[in-house]
Amino acid sequence: MEPQPTTELTRIFALQHAASRASPDTPWAVRADRLERLRKLLRDHRGALASAISADFGQRSHHETELLEINPLLDGIAHSLRHGPAWMRQRRRAVSFKYQPGAASLMPQPLGVAGIVVPWNYPLALSVGPLNGALCAGNRALVKLSELTPRFGELMAALVAQHFAEDELRVFNGDAGFSRQFCQQPFDHLLFTGSTAVGHHVMRAASDTLTPVTLELGGKSPAIIGPSAMSDAQFDLLVRRLVIGKTFNAGQTCIAPDYAFVPRARLAQFIDSAGRAVKAFYPSLAGTGDYTSIINARHFERLQALVDDAIARGATAWPLSPAEPDPQRRIFPPVLLSAVAPGSTVLKEEIFGPVLPVLAYDQLDEAMAWINARPRPLALYLFERDRKIVAHVLAHTVSGGVTVNDTFLHVAPESLPFGGVGASGMGAYHGEAGFRTFSHFKPVFTQAPLSLVGWLYPPFGKLAERILRMPKSR
Repeated sequence: MEPQPTTELTRIFALQHAASRASPDTPWAVRADRLERLRKLLRDHRGALASAISADFGQRSHHETELLEINPLLDGIAHSLRHGPAWMRQRRRAVSFKYQPGAASLMPQPLGVAGIVVPWNYPLALSVGPLNGALCAGNRALVKLSELTPRFGELMAALVAQHFAEDELRVFNGDAGFSRQFCQQPFDHLLFTGSTAVGHHVMRAASDTLTPVTLELGGKSPAIIGPSAMSDAQFDLLVRRLVIGKTFNAGQTCIAPDYAFVPRARLAQFIDSAGRAVKAFYPSLAGTGDYTSIINARHFERLQALVDDAIARGATAWPLSPAEPDPQRRIFPPVLLSAVAPGSTVLKEEIFGPVLPVLAYDQLDEAMAWINARPRPLALYLFERDRKIVAHVLAHTVSGGVTVNDTFLHVAPESLPFGGVGASGMGAYHGEAGFRTFSHFKPVFTQAPLSLVGWLYPPFGKLAERILRMPKSR
C-alpha cells in the first residue's frame, strides 16, 4: 500500500486540532455516541476484520482473533460506556492550607488530538484499545497502522471513514518514513506500541514538539516455574498454561513468555510436559488452521537464526512438534532450547516467536537475581502454589504486570492498567487508566466569601504574625 501523502496527514491533523480548540469540552453524549459507533464497527465487521488479519499473516485463526482481540475490545468499550460518566465528574479535594476555607477540585478535560501508532502483531486490539480510552476521554484521534498489515489497514481505514467524520477520527497507512512524519505532528498525546529500539526514535521525534508520550514496548518477559512441590497433574496444568502463552499468535506477542526458569530437578519433566501440551493444542500442526504463521519471511529467517546461533554455542533444541519449519507458509513449530550459553542472541534480543529458552535453577533467588540484573520486563509469569513464595517474588521483582499461575490474564481486566516500566515502557491504558492517560486533570480552586488570606497582605503586622502561628486544624 502506498503511503498517504504528508499533506493529507497535516490537513486532517489541522482540522482536528482546530475543532478541539474551538470546542474543548466534549459532553458525555458525544463521547458515548463515538464509542457506540466504534462498537458497531467491530460488531458488524468482525468477520471481515478477522479475515483481513489472517490474510496479512498468511494464516491466523478467526477464533484466535475473536478471543484475543475482538471480544476483549467489546468488553473494554462496554466498560467505558458504563463507567465513563463517573470518570468525567469533577473530583473534590481537601484543602490543607490552614488559612484557606475555599474549595478545591480536579476537573478532567480532553487533551485534544491523540496520535496512536500501532504494530502489526495485534493490529485491531492495539489500535482500538488505546482508541477506546482516547474517545472516552473526549479526544479526537489519528491512528497510524503498520505497513506489515496492508489488508487490515485498508479495511480499517475504509470502515473508520464510513463511521466517523474527519474531525473525529481517521486511520492512516504507510511505511517507516511516513511513521516518522506521523510522530512529528504536534499531538496533544502520542501513544506508541512497538519495540524498545523504535520507542527511542518515537520519543525523540515527539520531543521536538514537546508531545507527551505513552510507550508500550516489549523486552524479555520471564516465566518462573516455582520450587514448591507439586503433583504431576498440577505441574502439567501449569506448563500447559505457560505453553499456550507462548504459542498463541505463534509467540508474536509483546507479553509472551520470552524465557522460562525451571527447577533443575524438573527440567526433563518440563520438556516432556511442554511437548504433550503442544500435541494437545495442535494435533496436526502442519495442517491445522489454529496455528498462526510468522508475519513475513524476514521474521521467519530471524527466528531460525536465533535457534541456529544458540545451537552453535552449545544449546540443545527440543522440537515440540514433529512438523518441520515451512518457509513457504512461514509455519515455525514451537521449540525449546536448553543449556543455552549466556552470550546467545536468543537471551539478549526479544524473540517474538515460538522459541523458548529454558534455564535451570537450583535456588529461586538465582532466577530472581538474573531477572533483576536485566532491563525491567513488560510481564512476569510465576507458576507457584506457595503463597509465601509468591509474595516473595512479587516483592523482589519489578515488571510492567504479573500473572500468577497463568499467562496474559493480567491484561484482561479493564480494572487493571496495562503498561510497562523502564525499558518496557512508560504510561498505561485500559479502563480508567486509559481515560486518565488521555485526559488533563485541571486543578480548580474556588475562594470562599470570607478568608484569612486577606489579612496576610502587606504591610505585615502583629495580626499577620498571629495568623501565621495559628495551629493547623486537623
